[in-house]
Amino acid sequence: METENENAINQLLDRQAIHDCLVRYSRGVDRLDRELLLSVYHPDAIDDHGMFVGGPEEFADWVIPMHTSMHLSQQHVLMNHSCELDGSSAHAETYYMFVGMNRQGPPVSISGGRYVDRFEKRDGRWAIAHRVCVRDWILTDEAVDPDDPAAYTAVKGGLPAELAMLMASATPSTRDRTDASYARPLVISNERLEAADRA
Repeated sequence: METENENAINQLLDRQAIHDCLVRYSRGVDRLDRELLLSVYHPDAIDDHGMFVGGPEEFADWVIPMHTSMHLSQQHVLMNHSCELDGSSAHAETYYMFVGMNRQGPPVSISGGRYVDRFEKRDGRWAIAHRVCVRDWILTDEAVDPDDPAAYTAVKGGLPAELAMLMASATPSTRDRTDASYARPLVISNERLEAADRA
């Protein structure tokens, strides 16, 4: 039987493995490192990034060319982090700040939000099973519509209508218990997956 100390140590190891996975995500996406990026997800994971909803391979195919074409460099900085362990699953909320050196338009884009994740431990490995990227703010000279998640992203203008609709229906940031960070278990809805297929 596991002692209280052994249990505490195992929980600390689990928390560290989850945090290491989150840091690998930032490094992978900022270095445009496909292999490193894929290492943070289980193969059947779903990532809802607002204007993208799909699996890890498709996400890498979308996010790496997007950042390559839009930015000279970028950083996804991780900040506040909470993690609730529940056996072989965990729910985490991690604040991020994004800064990108733009190829066109304003020299710099700055925005912030949260990664809301359901992690699962499979065969001794913690990785993301479901992720929702919630956008909370963006540095801008214009007032934004608080009910439009698309207003909080640096990717603007020229979006096909279907993609703009997908982004507009993304999970909003709320300041109450309807926020995605309270969902247990966190699951990407079939409606979002179907909307992504149409886009």
